[in-house]
Amino acid sequence: MKVLLVKMSSMGDIVHSLPAVDDAARRGVRFDWVVEEEYRPLASHAEGVEEVLPVAFRRWRHAPATGMKELLAFRRRLRERRYDVVLDAQGLIKSAAVACWAGFGERVGFDASSARERLASLGYQRRVRVPRNSHAIIRLRRLFAAALGYEQPDTEPTFRLGLPRSDVSPPDNAVLLAHGTTWKTKLWPEDYWTDVARRAVEAGYTPVLPWLDGERTRAERIATAVPEAWVCPPMDLSEVLGLVGRTRGVIGVDSGLVHFGAALGRPTVMLFGPTDHQLTGCRGPHARNLSASLACSPCRSRACRRPDAARVANGATPCLAAVAPGNAWAALAEMMGRDASG
Repeated sequence: MKVLLVKMSSMGDIVHSLPAVDDAARRGVRFDWVVEEEYRPLASHAEGVEEVLPVAFRRWRHAPATGMKELLAFRRRLRERRYDVVLDAQGLIKSAAVACWAGFGERVGFDASSARERLASLGYQRRVRVPRNSHAIIRLRRLFAAALGYEQPDTEPTFRLGLPRSDVSPPDNAVLLAHGTTWKTKLWPEDYWTDVARRAVEAGYTPVLPWLDGERTRAERIATAVPEAWVCPPMDLSEVLGLVGRTRGVIGVDSGLVHFGAALGRPTVMLFGPTDHQLTGCRGPHARNLSASLACSPCRSRACRRPDAARVANGATPCLAAVAPGNAWAALAEMMGRDASG
């Protein structure tokens, strides 16, 4: 069976799709995968994926003239292809439109009660109901099983994923501090990162600070406070992903990079505030999710509305400020100790 998979973003959502892709690949399903161009290195290393078809909706919005030309060319390319199933695993109006561009193949996706945008379900020929209160990985495994005609596995999720090549070698005993995120409300206080970096150095590790899009100044400030920390050089996503697999452990906020670390089986601690670890937390025997017990968390909001939000240091939200750096480091150190011993 040949399937066109539409799951374009975000990085964490793509990582959550990997166990479902693996389930299907073990049953002989072959995929072409439509993703945003920046995530091509991730999707291309998934087991069962034959070709990645990049789109650039984010870039096209900022250059309408060239964007429209590229979009129409992509649409023509898609119409020429034949598939048994076109599976929209994103559940947005935009992703449903992409699914409709495919010339051949039964269109399958979430039903109206399960999709992120209800109207997206109108674009499918077959609709699957999936509980919204399940973890994203479970939801996607159920969707794929129903769409592609096999029983949903009850096994632990597996992430068969090749490691992208990286020419950047991290220092020995590297621990990745994934401080960056696209949500302001997901930021951890900067002095907490400095605290964790110091604890890592005291334990014999080298803190490694990746950065993308304007996160470099934060990384450099942390490294100024902890000179033993290593700020990554400019790297594309493929190089960053390759770097993650060569570290001893990963600690970070709810972001795609941390999900990727957990998928690779690295000891991983993910810090949660406005988002819900029960729905999108990292999974695996070497993964741990930490969150605060504030009544307003998780709010799933990009803007904190608590009256005391402005008084929290470094612009972090109260929910993430309540996750102590000592607890976060202790959780990671304990897992790295288990990993080293056995």
